[in-house]
Amino acid sequence: MAQIRRYIVAGGTLACALGTAYFMQTGQRPATVAPQQATVVVEPPVEITQIELTAAPALPSLPAPEVLPGAPATRVVARDMPLPDTLPMDEDAPGFTCEVALSATVLDAAMVRLDIEAPCQPNARFTLHHTGMMVSGLTNAQGYGWITVPALAEAAVFIASFEGGEGAVATAQVPDLSDYDRFVVQWNGDAESLRLHALENGADFGDPGHVWSGAASNDGEGTLVRLGADMLSPAFRAEIYSFPTANAPREGSVTVRLEAEVTDANCGRELEAQSLSLGATGRLNVLDVVLPMPDCAALGEFLVLQNIFDDLKIAQN
Repeated sequence: MAQIRRYIVAGGTLACALGTAYFMQTGQRPATVAPQQATVVVEPPVEITQIELTAAPALPSLPAPEVLPGAPATRVVARDMPLPDTLPMDEDAPGFTCEVALSATVLDAAMVRLDIEAPCQPNARFTLHHTGMMVSGLTNAQGYGWITVPALAEAAVFIASFEGGEGAVATAQVPDLSDYDRFVVQWNGDAESLRLHALENGADFGDPGHVWSGAASNDGEGTLVRLGADMLSPAFRAEIYSFPTANAPREGSVTVRLEAEVTDANCGRELEAQSLSLGATGRLNVLDVVLPMPDCAALGEFLVLQNIFDDLKIAQN
């Protein structure tokens, strides 16, 4: 189409040029008009008489500037000022800090709340360390996170660490820890791999006194806490069962069992875990556990381990 347009424009230009030439060559000329001679009128000269020369009046002279009286000059000599031993330092302007802060608040039942502030770690994964126990957490969009942990030492030390190496430390004194017996299982994996089941005073699975994380309500005297951010996988997770041994209302016993579910994440593999138990002596017992899991044809089935923890004997107080 562009080539056709060039041809049309060129043809039009050529036609205009030919038309102009035709008009210039064959166009009728205007009739010849005889020239007319202009009439010239000559005016007589005018005589100018009585010429008088004039000039503008002279301007008055400007007044001379007055001389102002001069002020007496005084010579001033600067005094020697002692210099300070140290020069003033510029103060740093307040600015944004990326330091990680961790604070610990002791609660009832020998529990400790940990608050972490990491303004440069929004939506970031961190690991909380306490006396051999490790659990994963996640900060919010402002870099803030919190977690409530059953203490495992009276002089408790907590460390929060991020993947980039940043971290903070907090300490707390937990004087009532000796009133409780605690049983812990921890692992690194999906949330459904392991669970603790506490059977109080002869209770069986599903009976009142069966305390575990999936119970609709806690009908037992002990409590169970599940730690580890659910939205993270894999993650460091832990379940902690606590019994108020020093304030038990009656004699009895507690059997703590460990249950492992066969899942897509662990079927046909070895499931590694660790158990921790803390009694009135204040000594923490640690046991490494390795479970060979059935193959994936057994998905949804459970393995119950009965000899991980010693039974807890309760005396009435």
